[in-house]
Amino acid sequence: MEVRAMPRLFTGLEVPSEVAFALSLKRGGLHGARWIDPENYHITLRYIGDVDHHTAYEVADALERFCSSEAFTLTLDHLGVFGGNKPRALYAGVADNPALARLQASQERLLQRIGLEPDGRKFTPHVTLARLRDTQPHEAAFYIAQSGQFAPLTVSVGRFVLYSSKDSVGGGPYVIEQSYPLAA
Repeated sequence: MEVRAMPRLFTGLEVPSEVAFALSLKRGGLHGARWIDPENYHITLRYIGDVDHHTAYEVADALERFCSSEAFTLTLDHLGVFGGNKPRALYAGVADNPALARLQASQERLLQRIGLEPDGRKFTPHVTLARLRDTQPHEAAFYIAQSGQFAPLTVSVGRFVLYSSKDSVGGGPYVIEQSYPLAA
C-alpha cells in the first residue's frame, strides 16, 4: 500500500458507472439535499474510521490474507431515508443478499481480531445518494413517492476495496487504496 495520509478508512463495494448513471437520474427535487457525486457512490461494508499509519497497514495486510467469499451479484431495488423524524440521508437500498451479509460479517470478525472495536451499527447495505439537512419527513416521503417505480439495478461484485477519505463534510472524495478480488 502506498504511503499517504489516511485519516479515515472503510471497506466497500464499487458501483459500476452504468449503475451510478442510473442512480444519478434520481438527483434533484428534494429540499435540503446535498447530492453525492456519482463517482463517489459505493456500498460500505465496514467503517474503520480514523487510524494511524501502523493500523492502516495492519488492516490492509489482514484484508490481503482474508479468505473471501465467492463473487456474487446484488440488486439495488428501493429508495429509503435514514433518520426517521430527522432525515439525514437519502439512499438506494440493496435487496436481501446472503452472500453480501456473509462478506460483511467475515470482515467484521477479521477486523475485530486485529483489535478494532466492533461496529455498533446494524449493517444496512445501501448507496447514499444525498445528505439531507433541514429536510422534513413528509418532504422525503413525497420525494420517494414521486420518484416513481425503482427499476432494480444489478451489480456484479468481483472484488471489494479499501477506501480512504479526506476529512470533509461527507460524500467524498474517496480514494481506493487497495482492492481484494473475490473467488471466481
